[in-house]
Amino acid sequence: MAVSTPLHLTGLICSALVLAMLGNSTFPALIPLFQETWQLSASQAGWVSGLYYAGYAAAVPLLVGRTDRTDARSIFIAANLLGAAATLGFAFFARDFWTALPWRLLAGAALAGSYMVGARILADRIEGPQQSRAIAWYTAHFAVGIGLSVFAAGELASRFGWQAAFVFGAGGSVAAALLVWLGTAAHRPEGAQTSGEALRWLEALKSRAAMGYTLGYACHIWELFGWRAWLVTFLVAAPALGGLAQAEATRLATLALIIGLPASVLGNELSLRFGRRRALTLMMLTSAVCTLSLGLAADGAAWLLLTLVFVVGVTAMGDSGSLTAGAVAAAEPERRGALMAIHTLLGFGAGFVAPLAFGTVLDAAGGTQEPQAWAWAFALLACGALLGPLALRLGRNAAAS
Repeated sequence: MAVSTPLHLTGLICSALVLAMLGNSTFPALIPLFQETWQLSASQAGWVSGLYYAGYAAAVPLLVGRTDRTDARSIFIAANLLGAAATLGFAFFARDFWTALPWRLLAGAALAGSYMVGARILADRIEGPQQSRAIAWYTAHFAVGIGLSVFAAGELASRFGWQAAFVFGAGGSVAAALLVWLGTAAHRPEGAQTSGEALRWLEALKSRAAMGYTLGYACHIWELFGWRAWLVTFLVAAPALGGLAQAEATRLATLALIIGLPASVLGNELSLRFGRRRALTLMMLTSAVCTLSLGLAADGAAWLLLTLVFVVGVTAMGDSGSLTAGAVAAAEPERRGALMAIHTLLGFGAGFVAPLAFGTVLDAAGGTQEPQAWAWAFALLACGALLGPLALRLGRNAAAS
């Protein structure tokens, strides 16, 4: 039976997102294992991690943009079934760098029909201040899904082998499709009879307010996804921690990732209270400083490194919900799908490049065993966060968010 109240709908779609994300970070969580088993360099590991988001960026114009004409519910269901097939394909057919790439690319394309499409399900069915809070809670659950994906990967791989972790992730995608199919009703989008695809995209690009948040989101994703992709490897390799085991590192990473949920929700509440751009600027600058400090702490005291890991888990996620909620609120309803497609295309395009760039810097600066290499790589991520406030200035004179 379909749920009806905004609270129940938000809970259902958040739960579906967490289930859909269970295969998301399985590879990044097991990079040390795959580097040893498949003899991957840091650059190659970055390619496999990043190509997931390249698949997302390639598919998002079609799938998210289509929500202006097609019920987002049906797209979400189909995409999660595709994601289950891709994750199973990795489990049974990926055996080295080259055979891993197509399956992660396909899984990323499936995510394009899950994450922001789920946000569209909420945006179509909830209006006003409740919409902003619903989307903030929803985007925050992205971190919960990633955290549980990392945790499950570490625990299952250590007990049953890495293939079991991917099979588990595939099961989550199937469960997400079933939950949305059974728990939501069909909805006709407002833009179903509007202008052509290219024209709607051009009109969406003209919204200065929305594009300011979208460019800021790309800067945010650059920092966040680079950190997430390499967090477990950093915990394993950092001299300050004396060589953590894979399972220990994934448990710590899970906690650091999951604390992003309250951070994202609180960040959106602060934006509603004190002004979105002002709050976002402060959060981005703080996050840049903390990310830079984390890289410099690679060979410092263990207590300092662990403290910074959890601090970055908060600061890197604090702006996430507010940026997306700001972009959605600034978009006209009939072009909301086009704007959300652009929003995620730019954001997850940055999410593709960041893990690859991080791994390339690691290789160029001496590899994962060299503390200075980590300092340079995290500095690269911090640069993205520093550019975020400049992006927000694009829409500062536009209509209030």
